[in-house]
Amino acid sequence: MRRVAILALALAVAAPLAMPVLGQDSLPPAPYAYTELPDPAQEAQALHLMQTIRCLTCQSQSVADSDAQMAGDMRHLIRTRIAAGETPDQVRDWLVERYGDYISYEPTVSAITWPLFAGPVVLVLLGAVILYGRLGRRRRQAGEGGQ
Repeated sequence: MRRVAILALALAVAAPLAMPVLGQDSLPPAPYAYTELPDPAQEAQALHLMQTIRCLTCQSQSVADSDAQMAGDMRHLIRTRIAAGETPDQVRDWLVERYGDYISYEPTVSAITWPLFAGPVVLVLLGAVILYGRLGRRRRQAGEGGQ
């Protein structure tokens, strides 16, 4: 009897928490999630931008390629903002500001990301210096041994 009461109490507490999750699946897709913009130039800009924005649900697909509801909402958002006159760069900046640098497949150099861009260059230069030093030492040793 006590187990039944505990189970009933747990269900009574858990059921209201599950309701918002159940409601998410029944929402219709955003209007511009699957509908192209009437202006072909704006639609081309939107598509190009969508291919460079990462789906936050899938994380391995762009919002243009993903069928996730979040990707549909982001496609709608991108098309709506471009239709309102914003440039793709303005929309990208807004998305990066809202979701962080991770959302963009086209990273930008900033105060936080510059080491990621400078690191490979420094490593190549360091390798060249080491290689030059070793080759120079071999030449000197070969020159001294031949005399």
